[in-house]
Amino acid sequence: MRQWAYNKGGHKANPDGFDRGDPGTLASLIDEWFRWLEERNYSPHGNESRKWALRTFLHWTQEQGLRHPEQIQRNILESYQSWLYLYRKEDGQPLSVWTQCSRLNAIQCFFAWLCKKKILSANPAADLELPRPLHRSLPKALTIEEVNMVLNIPDITDPLGIRDRAILETFYATGIRRRELIQLELEDLDHERGILLIRRGKGGKDRVVPLGESALHWILRYLEKTRPVLDFNMNQRTLFLTGYGERFSPGYIGTLVRETLRKARIFREGSCHLFRHSCATHMLENGADIRYIQQLLGHAYLNTTQIYTEVDIRQLHEVHSRTHPLARIFHH
Repeated sequence: MRQWAYNKGGHKANPDGFDRGDPGTLASLIDEWFRWLEERNYSPHGNESRKWALRTFLHWTQEQGLRHPEQIQRNILESYQSWLYLYRKEDGQPLSVWTQCSRLNAIQCFFAWLCKKKILSANPAADLELPRPLHRSLPKALTIEEVNMVLNIPDITDPLGIRDRAILETFYATGIRRRELIQLELEDLDHERGILLIRRGKGGKDRVVPLGESALHWILRYLEKTRPVLDFNMNQRTLFLTGYGERFSPGYIGTLVRETLRKARIFREGSCHLFRHSCATHMLENGADIRYIQQLLGHAYLNTTQIYTEVDIRQLHEVHSRTHPLARIFHH
């Protein structure tokens, strides 16, 4: 039986070939920085993203013959920024602006830490001008009718269909992210109060979200009918299990939701996140205060949530027709 690396804690690391000949090399100091982040309980998911970004940077610096942080000046980082801009993936596509910003931001944080530790006297990345991200609009939310169509796709006469229905209901009821869902443990469900504890969400913060009657019903049905069949080892604490009795990987859960949407003949970007958008949009349309939506979604800043308040053009058209003096002339 295949065991996912995600469930096993990842594959054993192979030697990466970076120069760690002395404690002052870039690679050695980056290792020390990640130990520092882990000791201070920074988000493991965020650390993985930073590691990927700095691994790319280390490959580039070693090709340039740069091994120590004092060799890195502002013009060097600008050259690396240009390299990121010109880089092409295997499919010929460039890195997105968001990816470029993420990789450069990790470098800025690392060099800021070097200055904090008095290893460098000045931060060469401090004034690096990052690419300006384009405004990223949200995908159009599902209608309530579309949500019901998707929820009814799983075959609930099959144990895995019950599980899939419970997963979809949970996404729509809570608006949680896919990584938050696959990290759920049995202890995170309080069925008496009808709530879920989301541990170490984005930014490493915990929060509590309500489930609602429908999602709670399907989770309890899954726990009664399906999960005992999937828990082969009888000691797995993960809430939602794959057919192999393992924790879902992010890609696997994304594919499951995307295929369910396609069976409902909904061909739209977003998969799991589409339910998050729909949850927030429908609650706002029905009068929920945006501050409650912020807490539900786990947004650190209210302005992140406010993108959901952009009025749908159809709603604006209806309000305009009903309330504008000249528009109303033709309704009489």
